[in-house]
Amino acid sequence: MQKNSTLIHELTHEELLSLFEGLQAQLTELKHRFQPVQPTEFLTRTELAEMLKCDLSTIHNWTKKGTLIPYGIGNRVYYKRSEVEAVLIPFGVNKGNNK
Repeated sequence: MQKNSTLIHELTHEELLSLFEGLQAQLTELKHRFQPVQPTEFLTRTELAEMLKCDLSTIHNWTKKGTLIPYGIGNRVYYKRSEVEAVLIPFGVNKGNNK
């Protein structure tokens, strides 16, 4: 088996430092791209009502309107936490205030 090798004895300090900085940048990019994927968190209707501090009938109405997207297995209904958080809209200076 043939091995590839690189000789660095003729490089200047600056050239060697530049190579290591490039390698560090590539490793940082890989680290950001390959973060472990968080598993999808599902909430039951009761858990969602507790989280939003509302009644189960409110969850039912939002589901019928299409505001919330239900997922089911058998007779059980679940909601993705990420989707619920995505439909929450901000109120304040920039939104919902016409001053």
